Amino acid sequence: MAKLYFYYSSMNAGKSTILLQSDFNYRERGMDTMLWTAAIDTRYGRGRIVSRIGLEAQAHLFEPGIDMFTAIAAQHHRTPLSCVLVDEAQFLSRDQVWQLAAVSDDLGIPVLCYGLRTDFRGDLFEGSAHLLGIADILDEIKTVCECGRKATMNLRVNAEGGAIRAGAQTEIGGNDRYVALCRRHFLAQMRG
Repeated sequence: MAKLYFYYSSMNAGKSTILLQSDFNYRERGMDTMLWTAAIDTRYGRGRIVSRIGLEAQAHLFEPGIDMFTAIAAQHHRTPLSCVLVDEAQFLSRDQVWQLAAVSDDLGIPVLCYGLRTDFRGDLFEGSAHLLGIADILDEIKTVCECGRKATMNLRVNAEGGAIRAGAQTEIGGNDRYVALCRRHFLAQMRG
């Protein structure tokens, strides 16, 4: 039975690397996959999943209004899919999370979603909230804070490295904009 998986973590835990390794494993065994990433994330160009260690692959783009179930079902009809992999899953809408659940339930295709759990304020993203609510399998990918504890929070920083405490939930960036911290150090930075 196919399942909906949500692999979540803070920034810089290797989510994209793990996704790309999973894709490679399927393809190495002659199985077809379909990769998706958020259209909003253009750090490496549109429609590309890129890991910090140099792995990369082309992917379909999702944005609000895209019916992922219909697109995946059409591709599955042309070429049977063994797995669907979604990067930047925090940017999925509620409806898209339910569409991906239908892909696993109705089409029998495993769906592996990778994303952040919370934003720079510690609030859940829409896609993450719904994945945490309905995914069959939840798996935390761990990374470490500067102190060696498990990092669970994403601190948004300015050019000088100071904490940013307010702003839009979504601001695309990498190591230049975000630092993964344990809750203790996150709170210390947010208190200023």
